Amino acid sequence: MTNEQTLQEAMEGWINQLKNKTEYYNNLAISLWEGIVGPVIARETEHIYIRNKVLFVKFRSQALKHELEYAKKKLISSINKETGREVINQINFI
Repeated sequence: MTNEQTLQEAMEGWINQLKNKTEYYNNLAISLWEGIVGPVIARETEHIYIRNKVLFVKFRSQALKHELEYAKKKLISSINKETGREVINQINFI
């Protein structure tokens, strides 16, 4: 008898044992931010956090904040796709 499992199966087992899966996925989504928005926008991101499925992002540039208003749906979709679940359903730029 072998006890072999894929890395993905092992990770899923570990995640299922976590007491706070939501916190894990929130942190995962935040860690994916730069890869989703790119290095230029990531550098302009001053603060980012998730509370109650809402992603709050503070930018250094008001112009960037205004520009990204039009990309909210795409950002939500990309973040949820990358995490494999609905982590956020709204974004507020502050």
